[in-house]
Amino acid sequence: MIIFKTSTHLSRFLEKKSLSGKQIGFVPTMGALHEGHIRLVRQAAAENDLSVCSIFVNPTQFNDPRDFEKYPSTLERDIQLLVPAGCSVLLVPGTGEIYPSGMDKLPSYDLGYLENILEGKYRPGHFQGVCQVVDRLLQIVRPNRLYMGRKDYQQCMVVKKLLQLNGMHTELITCDTVREKDGLAMSSRNQRLDARQRGKAASIFRVLEMIRAKLSEGGLEPLKREGRVALQDEGFRVDYVEICRADDLLPQDAWDGNTPLVALVAAYLGEVRLIDNMQVSF
Repeated sequence: MIIFKTSTHLSRFLEKKSLSGKQIGFVPTMGALHEGHIRLVRQAAAENDLSVCSIFVNPTQFNDPRDFEKYPSTLERDIQLLVPAGCSVLLVPGTGEIYPSGMDKLPSYDLGYLENILEGKYRPGHFQGVCQVVDRLLQIVRPNRLYMGRKDYQQCMVVKKLLQLNGMHTELITCDTVREKDGLAMSSRNQRLDARQRGKAASIFRVLEMIRAKLSEGGLEPLKREGRVALQDEGFRVDYVEICRADDLLPQDAWDGNTPLVALVAAYLGEVRLIDNMQVSF
């Protein structure tokens, strides 16, 4: 694995590979890697000639500066995980490499309603920050395929919109959420849970399973309310339990028995905010 710290050197290296016909797969991360990230890297390595991973904790997508400051940094361990996973190239840039002109006049993106619902509602500015960093990374790497996990369902839809907006021909590959044995979606934020919180965290998965099992035609609010109450009883502070159309993420008040739906949850345990989702009808 070759490690780059400068975007210019990486771009030149990858441009030569691309001109020689090599296919490039790309996995952007913020580090603190877990098995979910590693499966993305393995898939990128299996489906491309070169697999590229980036580790950059992007300040523009944190609407809470304390959350940014507490984000775990485990670079040495991350490198040890990436090598056996088949990662060809790792980019570890500084902020100046990603935002060479500073962060005062960054581009904005027309994301429509996606920016104002669910995560967008509770984390204003978050998806603009996601687009700013992903757009810049795509300019540096110029991958054939971009790999992201479905745990961040809304983020995947935002990045799909970004690819349409910037006219890039990169193919977005979304991969299944990787879970712990008790169902908890793997996340770098899980490292911040204490033992008691970790024991409760899988309640989110159980609520999603409950919604899937009880889903029926008609009004959906009672099912959402049951999910919220179940999490509150376990000590969560709930941002949302929502059920949306799977193809466009528009929230639904009722189900016709046919439309594919996805259930999504965001809730706090202490200071740690956890998100998860599950397709509940197909």
